[in-house]
Amino acid sequence: MTKVYPNTSSPAREVPNLAVACHGGGGVDRHVSSLTVWRKSLLFNCSGFTVFDAKGNLVFRVDNYGSGRKGEVVLMDTAGKPLLTIRRKKLSLNDHWFIYNGEEDVNPIFSVKRHMNLRQSKTLAHVTPCGGGAGYQIEGSYSQRSCVVYDDRRQLVAEIKRKVAAGGVGFGADVFRLVVQPEIDTSIAMAIVIVVDQVFGAKHSLLRSWSS
Repeated sequence: MTKVYPNTSSPAREVPNLAVACHGGGGVDRHVSSLTVWRKSLLFNCSGFTVFDAKGNLVFRVDNYGSGRKGEVVLMDTAGKPLLTIRRKKLSLNDHWFIYNGEEDVNPIFSVKRHMNLRQSKTLAHVTPCGGGAGYQIEGSYSQRSCVVYDDRRQLVAEIKRKVAAGGVGFGADVFRLVVQPEIDTSIAMAIVIVVDQVFGAKHSLLRSWSS
């Protein structure tokens, strides 16, 4: 067991070795980010996410201290600096979210809206830049931890995959891989994961668990 302390003044959990091995036995594309997402906060009595890079280094965190505003999730760096804030649109019934820079509450940079006809489509949600431009489309099954994110040219820019340990043993739904191509920023990709988790994570949704 390896201890990770994102905040040395706060108590931390013991963290299993969740370092992610990138694709390809013959070499690794250094421009592709292969992350491990652990659906847990490192801090005691908190809910959240902890994200590691391929070497097992902490890169992102989400910690709820029980005092956050309802309908809001903050993605932070290793030092706790807010990178992006994800907020649910009021009266949207969990299907429309906005992504903001830092802790801003005006001028969102992305809108994420659930695809409404899931029975006849594998599309889960649409990500649209609020300032105009090309967006992204999310497809697959989040419950199975098998999702892909395409850009407007149908090029794959990110994937959510199951995490499998040595010997083929799975880690379960709370530990999975996020593989990010260089065409999309890793923080934006992680913000998209957070929204998908809120919309399709059912009883595991952070906001549901935080309010319980």
